[in-house]
Amino acid sequence: MKDGENMKKEKIMCNKCGKELMVKNGILHEDGLFVTKEWGYFSGKDLQIHQFCLCESCYDEFTESFFIPVENQEKRAAMD
Repeated sequence: MKDGENMKKEKIMCNKCGKELMVKNGILHEDGLFVTKEWGYFSGKDLQIHQFCLCESCYDEFTESFFIPVENQEKRAAMD
């Protein structure tokens, strides 16, 4: 699966809880975390490509377990 291909699907599901993310007319109306990892040499998954999606709730649960918290920055809208 190529990058961005998840967004073209009519049905996108969280890999952890199975929740279906809202897609209307091919447009994602609910955000999630989409991860693509290309494993390299010196791993047990040499040359494999893994992909998964987490809904926002599962992302929050996952990152709350981190020893080092996720860095959070506010993004400002561009001023015209």
